[in-house]
Amino acid sequence: MTDIDDTHTDLYGPVTDWANDFDHAVPEYNERAHEIWAEFQATECPMARSERYSGLWAPFSHEFVHEIAYDTDHFTSQGVVVNTGRPMIEAPVGPAPPITSDPPFHNIARRLLLPPFAPKVIAEWEPEVRRLCNDLLDRMGDITDGESIVDGATQYAQSIPVNVIARMLGFPTEDEELFRGFVHDVLERINEPVEERMQFMGLLDAYLDEQITDHINNPRDDLTTYLMNVEIDGNKLSHEHVRGSIVLLLIAGIDTTWSAIGSSLWHLGTHPDDLSRLANDPEVMTFALEEFLRAYAPVTMARLVKEDHDFHGCPMKANDWVLLPFPAANRDPAQFERATEFVIDRQVNRHGAFGLGIHRCLGSNLARLELKVAIEEFVARFPSFTVDGDVTWSVGQIRGPRRLPLRVLATS
Repeated sequence: MTDIDDTHTDLYGPVTDWANDFDHAVPEYNERAHEIWAEFQATECPMARSERYSGLWAPFSHEFVHEIAYDTDHFTSQGVVVNTGRPMIEAPVGPAPPITSDPPFHNIARRLLLPPFAPKVIAEWEPEVRRLCNDLLDRMGDITDGESIVDGATQYAQSIPVNVIARMLGFPTEDEELFRGFVHDVLERINEPVEERMQFMGLLDAYLDEQITDHINNPRDDLTTYLMNVEIDGNKLSHEHVRGSIVLLLIAGIDTTWSAIGSSLWHLGTHPDDLSRLANDPEVMTFALEEFLRAYAPVTMARLVKEDHDFHGCPMKANDWVLLPFPAANRDPAQFERATEFVIDRQVNRHGAFGLGIHRCLGSNLARLELKVAIEEFVARFPSFTVDGDVTWSVGQIRGPRRLPLRVLATS
């Protein structure tokens, strides 16, 4: 495991006023996210703004997030990751279809990806995911109860979706570290000059072009070949469409899930009663899985304002960024009972962890499977553990632990 290089040019610096100078790329934000959301939700106007990124808005109530997510007239999905530039590929296709696509093209692009992620297809991956999780646990070596500390993020969570997505796409699994770097570049290095972002985005494009060429020369049965052969109105997808969809699957399919797994392990490592309940009553996972997703939803998406728009008194300008913090909406007391608590056997749980509106995550079946299996196997191997050391959280729109030291108190 190599550390990711975090040296880069930060254009903005620290935040002293969350309401008027908001920035989700400062480390403090994800470290204190639950507290910051609660502060906004207790005000009459749960909306932050900023002049950073050439204009940014961030609503924190379920009502506002829900309204914007469903409003495709005033907000475009052309850009979904806030950064210092703006997307160069125009709507309705966008740079990473279907997540960057607007109606009516969005529905066409989304339908293409539904078959590979259908429940029955994803269910067939369960034995492979379980084998992968146990391999990772085995690689942790000899564990001494009460003494051994493992990293639940770098040694476990971060390797699960990387390997699964790589195998689905038919990419070399030995490129795992490269994929981690791509995820970091695209999702965390957002406050850098546009020219710097273009450089590392060019490296990602070059890598994907190489993989697509390899699939042309060496056809096989995988998700990349599927994308290269699927058709819209009798025409195969353009190279840019294929590559853009792979960007979506590679980036979104990795960080979102490893962050959910890591956050769930963090919760269990800081809430011994919930860990004990799960270890002694595995059937409760049916409810705990959805509560992990609600309470620790990792994903915040973004939109761009199509044209000047007054949103509940907020004067949004054309091309302003608007964040959609689904995790904050999931913890809004106006929407959920005991919203800020983790209720391991919560019965009614209509959370928005996989998004709201037309862009609800098409990989939700895979994410649920990976999260469920990862937690089940970790708890089965280590029925008692606790967070012991400094936890490092990600920055940006995907929230999850990057370093998660766990002291193993008991092994099975």
